Parts: sequence; structure tokens; C-alpha cells
Amino acid sequence: MDIKIAARMIAVFAIGTGLTAAITALHDDEDRPDADAPRIERPGGDPSLLPAVKSKLVRCRDLGTAALEDSACRKAWAENRRRFFQINKPDRPISPKQNAAEGETR
Repeated sequence: MDIKIAARMIAVFAIGTGLTAAITALHDDEDRPDADAPRIERPGGDPSLLPAVKSKLVRCRDLGTAALEDSACRKAWAENRRRFFQINKPDRPISPKQNAAEGETR
């Protein structure tokens, strides 16, 4: 057998094996549930507070440009931004062990 033909056969076999492995890997990810995805506890904030906040925001929306001078609207918008961007939450969750250790050293 010629060396060139053998090299071509090996190359075709290697490419076929690689494609088969890639397709198999892609299909395995579709069947598996996404258990590692982070879960959002309460998207949009506490559900018990939503009707009150929503009614304030609707009122401000209905005021139009007059809402810019309304202090209640500015407070409602600030609260909505704080809830949406979660400004007061730490970047990384603190484990109960770390929280207890910090309490002992203080």
C-alpha cells in the first residue's frame, strides 16, 4: 500500500472520529437538566411589596414630566433601582460559617 493513501485514510478516520465525538458531546448537553444554573430567589423583589411599589410607579408614570419634581416619585424610582440592581447585596454570598466567625472577632 502506498504511504500517501495510508496517510489519507488515517486523516479521514481522525476527522470522522473528531466529528463524531463533537456531535456526541453536543447532544449529551441537551438531555441533561441545567442544574448548575444560578436560581433567582425572587425576581423583581419581594412579592408582597410589588403592588405598593407598582402603584407608586404607575402614578409617577401618569404624572408625566411633573413627576421629575415630585419627591415621592424620586423615592419610588430610587427604591426601584435599588431593588433592580440589588445595590445593598454583597458581591459574593457569605456562608454561615464566615458570618459566625466575623461575629466572634468583632
